[in-house]
Amino acid sequence: MLRKGLIALGVLGLIALGAAGAGWLWLEETLSPVAAEDGARTIAFEVEPGDSFWRVAATLEDEGMIRNAKVARWFAESENLASKLKVGEYELSDAQSTPEILDVLVRGRVQTHKIVIPEGLRATEIAQRFEDAGLADADAFLTIALDPDSPARFGVEGPSLEGYLFPDTYRFARGVPEERIIAAMVDEFLRVYRDLVPNEDTTTLSMLEHTTLASIVEKETGAAAERPLIAAVFLNRMKKRMRLETDPTVIYGIKNFDGNIKRIHLEDGSNPYNTYKISGLPPGPIASPGRDALRAILEPADSPYLFFVSRNDGTHIFATNYRDHERNVDEFQRRRRRR
Repeated sequence: MLRKGLIALGVLGLIALGAAGAGWLWLEETLSPVAAEDGARTIAFEVEPGDSFWRVAATLEDEGMIRNAKVARWFAESENLASKLKVGEYELSDAQSTPEILDVLVRGRVQTHKIVIPEGLRATEIAQRFEDAGLADADAFLTIALDPDSPARFGVEGPSLEGYLFPDTYRFARGVPEERIIAAMVDEFLRVYRDLVPNEDTTTLSMLEHTTLASIVEKETGAAAERPLIAAVFLNRMKKRMRLETDPTVIYGIKNFDGNIKRIHLEDGSNPYNTYKISGLPPGPIASPGRDALRAILEPADSPYLFFVSRNDGTHIFATNYRDHERNVDEFQRRRRRR
């Protein structure tokens, strides 16, 4: 009888071990990736504020990213992960295992989005680009960017952060506060500016003056080779105490500009950016200059030019005196309008 009892217990033990082994195999399979690397599918998955782990797991199962939400929940609780999910947008693949997906969500490896800010945009245009990309609220962005107190907080000079939102290619995750986006752009401006001007004692222009003039150069020409020439014209005019007389500054100071600059605009003495009426530089930058425009102020062309006019092909013709300038204006502007 004893021998038979021992045999029976042994058989039961083997059955239990087999069941446990099968259970572990099932668990391992349930936590494994839904798909193989070849032909894997990726989705943008968002963990929103207030989301419970159960909702996240159930959504992941519905999206086909994991095999079993209940097992995912058990695994998360056993590893003390259920309360550690980070809010944000993530790029997930069905070739990731459940533990790998949870690791992404717990570590906050959020998806980032590329946004390109070209040279010469105003703060209002930059704010709209971020809103169109779904990365910021334009009004919230401008509340910070145009706040008169912001320059001191961000370490620059001026009536606002206009001109200091450096044009570049950036990557941001959705949900990043507007203040952090702006800080990254201003920090990039400061990095470039300090690289160009390591010692401000060696330049006659302040940061504000330098950036303001560079922004005018940026708006006056899209031709990279012309920037040093345009810079030379304005610096020459400033040395001779001549007004800058540049349309882009006038336009900046016109509210709701309709695209047609008129004589009444050029004669408006109430516009603080009207360089046909004011002497010297306007109160601040009119756009965000890039590195080349900033460099052009430091390295202008060795030129006596005082005037330029558009050839209507993206380039300009230059002159050293008003008589030649008037002839150029007549050839490239007035006659063209008569045709």
